[in-house]
Order: sequence, then structure tokens, then C-alpha cells
Amino acid sequence: VPVDADMCAASVAAGGAEELRSNVLQLRETVLQQKETILSQKETIRELTTKLGRCESQSTLDAGAGEARAGGGRKQPGSGKNTMGDLSRTPAAETLSQLGQTLQSLKTRLENLEQYSRLNSSSQTNSLKDLLQSKIDDLERQVLSRVNTLEEGKGGPRNDTEERVKIESALTSLHQRISELEKGQKDNRPGDKFQLTFPLRTNYMYAKVKKSLPEMYAFTVCMWLKSSAAPGVGTPFSYAVPGQANELVLIEWGNNPMEILINDKVAKLPFVINDGQWHHICVTWTTRDGVWEAYQDGTQGGNGENLAPYHPIKPQGVLVLGQEQDTLGGGFDATQAFVGELAHFNIWDRKLTPGEVYNLATCSPKALSGNVIAWAESHIEIYGGATKWTFEACRQI
Repeated sequence: VPVDADMCAASVAAGGAEELRSNVLQLRETVLQQKETILSQKETIRELTTKLGRCESQSTLDAGAGEARAGGGRKQPGSGKNTMGDLSRTPAAETLSQLGQTLQSLKTRLENLEQYSRLNSSSQTNSLKDLLQSKIDDLERQVLSRVNTLEEGKGGPRNDTEERVKIESALTSLHQRISELEKGQKDNRPGDKFQLTFPLRTNYMYAKVKKSLPEMYAFTVCMWLKSSAAPGVGTPFSYAVPGQANELVLIEWGNNPMEILINDKVAKLPFVINDGQWHHICVTWTTRDGVWEAYQDGTQGGNGENLAPYHPIKPQGVLVLGQEQDTLGGGFDATQAFVGELAHFNIWDRKLTPGEVYNLATCSPKALSGNVIAWAESHIEIYGGATKWTFEACRQI
């Protein structure tokens, strides 16, 4: 169990030999099943070399990976540009640093896999892990070479863009392959026991909820967040509809306090969460008089009214985790991206009671799942290297 596993862990009774014995047996079963999973993925690992080679030589970009998206929403008029496909506006050295951090996160995940299977000392398991490690090292060398080329001013903007897309594609491919190995633990836990990790402030890491929202005259949105990003943790989620990019957005941008936006109308929230610890937050709202309430860690910390009164939340939009949309489904700005970890994102089409919110914040068995959006792996698609970790944020009592 990680040293920094706080959240509801404080509520867990100390000691408990029987519970500890049960946890050890469960962990042993997980390790054995992980061993089977790794062995069953031999063919997948062999294909990794081919896939990476294809990323290196491929000249045709993925459809949609470089789609132009015009800016809008909270940006100044005329500032729109293709932020999904263009080169990063940071210097080449900073780009190398960011990509290096992403590669390091891949290495960390490989080390976690090795820990899960350390009871299996077979040379076959070690060779599989070493093969993946080798491919990551190769990619790291390629990144260094490409960024050096950028620093020397070689190649035009078009070639630079293509090189960046190839690098991001290779990173995403590695994330997907490692995720396939991590799925060995998926069968041992419910579908909601996972969290999303956004390690870098980029304009290409995000997750999309497959389901849209219905028309709503009230809502409650709750989630667990963990971040130490500054200034501002970014945008945990954004919901855009045709004609309105800021239909429903939660954002902490720059030195501003966290805000909830409904139809471009803003209310400032009293949340303080960028301390590197897990926090549970909820926002409730009703269209009648635009009344809202904000809860952090089960306690109401703020409320107000006249937030987009008598404006129903519109249906048939796009719900994105980790990025602020300036156009429907895109127009991401790295400065507004969420950095940290997110879990148990749920939406209801009504105002939850203080008791219901408290149950969620204290990991109670009575805690409800969202009746509009429920947290489940099958409902989430990830892009650009955002990761689904196989341990849950809220540790049950």
C-alpha cells in the first residue's frame, strides 16, 4: 500500500490481523493472475518492435490527429489556432524535458508491473519486462535526436509538426501496450476502481466520456482530485455543446480561484486542493434562481445564487476530462490543462443532500453512483498518453 495513501485510510482501524491476512491473500492471488496475464501477452510484446518501427517510418499522419481547431470560449477573439497539431510553443529544450517526464512515467509503470510479478522469478517474465524497457530507451534516444534537430533549426514547420505527431503517437502506443499488461488486475476489481493520471500540462492529454448529458434542470457533479500543480490545477472537466463551448466547466486557471461556468456565467468556488493530497469535491446547482452549493471533503464551504438562472443544461454535447474546450471536442490550451489525478467522476440530474455528499466523501458503502454519468472504465476513452491506473483513489473502509 503506498505510503501516501491518505483519503479514507485515516478511518481504517489500526491493526486487524484478520483483515491484514485477507489483504495478503488477495495480493498473492493478484500476483498470480498478473503472472498469467504477462505470459499471455507474449505475442503482443513481440509486436511492439514492429509497431515502433511503423511509427518511425510512417509518413501519413493519423486521421484527426492534426485537425485544425479554432480558438474560442474564454480566449480573446482572433487568438484561435490549431493547438492540437501545432508544435509546442515552449522551447525545444523544454519540450525534451516534458517528453522525458512522460517516458519516466512509462518506466514507473513498468516497475509497478515488475513488483506485481516479483513472486514469479522465471527468466521469461524478466525478458518480457526487459524488452519493453529496451523499447522505451530506444524511443527516448529518438526523442533526444529529434529535439536536437529542432534546436539546430533543421527542418521546416511542417516537418517539425510531423515529427512531434510521430513522437506522441509512439508514446500513446507504448501506453496502450503497457495498459494491456496492467489489465491483468482489472478482472479482480469492480469497473469503477480506477483513476486517470495527467502527468504533464499539455494540449493533447485528455479523456472523453463516451456518453453525453441529457437536458438537465439541476445537477450534482462530484469527483476525487489530487494535484500539486501551480499556478492553478487546470480544468478537471469541461462540457461543450454546439454554439457554446462553456456550457458546463470546472476550471482553476492561473492565479484565479476555482470556478464553475454554466453557459459562460461564472461562480467562484472556495476549493483549495493543490496540496498534493486527495480531496473530494462536489458542486450542486438548480436552474431555479441559479442556486449552487460547493462541498470539499464532505463539508459545505460555499453557496450562492443567480448562476445562469433558468438556463437548462443543454443535451448532445461533448464531455472531456482534463482539458478546457474552446470548440466542440477540441481547441485545447495547454495552460488550462489539468495536471494531477482524477477519479470517481459522477453526475446526477438532481441536487444531492448533504448526507449523500458526506457518504461519497467518506467512502461509505451507501455512496451513490451518478444516475447520469457513473464512473466506469467502459465509459471512458483516453488520448495522448493520459493513463488509467489500476488502483483506486477512494480506499474503502
